[in-house]
Amino acid sequence: MRFKPLAGHLFGFIGSVVIGLALIGFTTFLSGCGTFKGPEEIVQTPLIKLLPQNYPNFFDSRSFEGLSRSIDQSLVYFKRVPSARKYTYGKDIFDAGYMIHSMETFQAFLAKNPSMEKLNAWIKNNFLVYKSVGSDGGQVLFTGYYEPTYEGSLDPTPSYDYPLYSKPSDLLQIDLSRFSKKYKGHKRLSARVNFDTHCVVPYYSRKEINGISTFMDRAVPVVWLKSRVDRFFLEIQGSGRVTLKQGGELRVHYAASNGNAYRSVGRYLIEKNEIAKADMSMQAIRKWLEKNPLRMDEVLQHNGSYVFFKTEEGGPYGSIGVEVTPLRSIATDQKIFPNGGLCFAQTALPNPNTLGSREEWDSVSLFVLNQDTGGAIRGPGRADLFCGNGNYAQFTAGHMNTPGQLYFLVLKP
Repeated sequence: MRFKPLAGHLFGFIGSVVIGLALIGFTTFLSGCGTFKGPEEIVQTPLIKLLPQNYPNFFDSRSFEGLSRSIDQSLVYFKRVPSARKYTYGKDIFDAGYMIHSMETFQAFLAKNPSMEKLNAWIKNNFLVYKSVGSDGGQVLFTGYYEPTYEGSLDPTPSYDYPLYSKPSDLLQIDLSRFSKKYKGHKRLSARVNFDTHCVVPYYSRKEINGISTFMDRAVPVVWLKSRVDRFFLEIQGSGRVTLKQGGELRVHYAASNGNAYRSVGRYLIEKNEIAKADMSMQAIRKWLEKNPLRMDEVLQHNGSYVFFKTEEGGPYGSIGVEVTPLRSIATDQKIFPNGGLCFAQTALPNPNTLGSREEWDSVSLFVLNQDTGGAIRGPGRADLFCGNGNYAQFTAGHMNTPGQLYFLVLKP
C-alpha cells in the first residue's frame, strides 16, 4: 500500500487517516449473488451500469501479459474474506463467493486465447459493465506509482544517516465503530496518549517527528538511507528495495502512518510558482529539492503525513494484502469502489523505446485489478497504476498524469 502524488505518485499514495463517511448508500443486503436493479439509469453512485450497446471496445494493449497472475492475486483475497462479504457496483450488490465465480469464469475464457472480436462478443453476452462517473466532465485522472530502489545501510554511518522508522510503540489506531454503530464506515484514527493531560491526541506530525532527537527510542529504524529526499519519496511510494552497503537487498513495505492529512508537495511548489504545472513530475520535484536544500524543511514539512515501514519478503503488497502486478494493478478510493474487482482502463503510457513527453504517449487500454488504495486517491475521478520496478516504471510513475476512463466488470447472474 502506498501514497499517491499529484504528478506521478505525488498527486496521490498511503492513506492519511481522515474520518469520512463512505459515499455509497448501501441497499439492503441479500444473500446469494446479490440484488438487482434495472438497466442503465441516472443515479448518484460512483458506478453507473451500462447498456450492452454502450460498452467500450475491450482491447488489451499488452495482449493480456500478466493479467492472469493479477487475477490470481484477487482470487487469493476473495477466498480469504468471508464468503458473504458484500461488494457494491452501482445499485447492485454481490458477495465474495460470487466474485470468485466471476473472476474464475473470466480467467477460464482468457485461457482460450480469444481474439478481441470474440472477447467483446463474450463480454457483451455474459458480463455487466459499470462505468466510473469520474470528475471534470466524466474523466478519470490516472497517475502512477512504482517500487523504487535506493542505497542504504543496516547501521548508521556519516554517509547513511537518515533512518527509515518502524511503527512507533506509542502509535495507537482507534476504530471508532467499536464505540458506536453510528461510526461504522469511518476511517481509523492514528493517535497517541498525552500523559500530561491524560488525553488522546493526534499523532506527531512530520515536523514534530523530525524535531524529536530521541524518536528512535519509540521507533527502531529498519534501515538507514543516504538521502532525505530518497526517504521522502519512499514514503510516497509506500514500498521499495534497499541495496545494502553490507551486501544484498532489503524489501521494505508500509507498516503504518501517523494519520496526519496527506498534502501534496507537488501542488505546493506549483502554487509557489516554483515549478510550472505543465512541467510537474516526480523528477522535477527531486531536482528542485536538491537545488534548494535550505528550503527542504519548508517543502517537505508541508506534508504532515509520515509513513513507517517494516521488512518483508516479496511484494509490493496492495491494501487488500496481495502482491500487486506491474501495469495490472490499480489503486482507487476503497470507500467507493469494490476491492479486488476486475476493471478495464483507458489511458496513455509512454513508449518504452523512446520515453517521450506526455504529449507523445500512446493511447492504451488494459484489463486491471483494483488491489490498492492511497491517501490522495479519492473520489470516482482518480486511479493510480502500479508501474513496477526499474527505469521504465520510474519514468512512467514520475510523469503519469493522464485522463481516461475506468470500467468495472462482473459476471451476469
